[in-house]
Amino acid sequence: MTTHNPSEQTTQDITDRYEITDAIHRYTAALDEGDSALLESSLTEDAVVDLTPATGKIGLDFPVLSPREVVVRALIGAVGPLDTSHSVTNVRTEITGDTATVRCYAQAQHFLPGDGPRPEATRHALMMNRYVADVVRDGQRWRIRRLVIDSAWFTGDPQVLVAMA
Repeated sequence: MTTHNPSEQTTQDITDRYEITDAIHRYTAALDEGDSALLESSLTEDAVVDLTPATGKIGLDFPVLSPREVVVRALIGAVGPLDTSHSVTNVRTEITGDTATVRCYAQAQHFLPGDGPRPEATRHALMMNRYVADVVRDGQRWRIRRLVIDSAWFTGDPQVLVAMA
C-alpha cells in the first residue's frame, strides 16, 4: 500500500505556483527592461502571444505572434524602448500535472522613451489587461506556451504603444 504524504504534495504545489507566477513576472519584467533573454526565458519555443483582444479594442491592428523568436523580436522592438511598468495581480492558477492555466491582471503604464520620469509628460497609455496563459513545465522552470491578453480598460493615447514599431 502506498501512503500519500500531504506535506510533499503541498510543498510541490507551492513551488509550482511560485514558478508559474514567476513565468508571468519574467514576461512582464522583460518588457519593462527591454530584456530579450528574460523574455525568452518566460516562453516555450512554440509560444503564441495573442494581443488582438486588447489591441483591437483600442483600434490597433497587431498580429498574433508566434513562435518565440517572433514574439521576442516584436515585443522587445515595440515595448522595450518605451518607459513602461507592469504590475501583475490577482494570480489564479489551475495545475494539472505538467500543464497549468493561469489567469491574472496586469496593469501597464507606457510612456514614450525618456518621458516616464518627466512630470510634464502627459502623453501615455495606461491599460488594465486580463491575461490567460497556458503554461508548461520545462525541467525545473515553467514557461508560457500560449498567452491571450484582453483589455479590461484603457486610458490615454493608443499610438504610444506603436510609436517604436
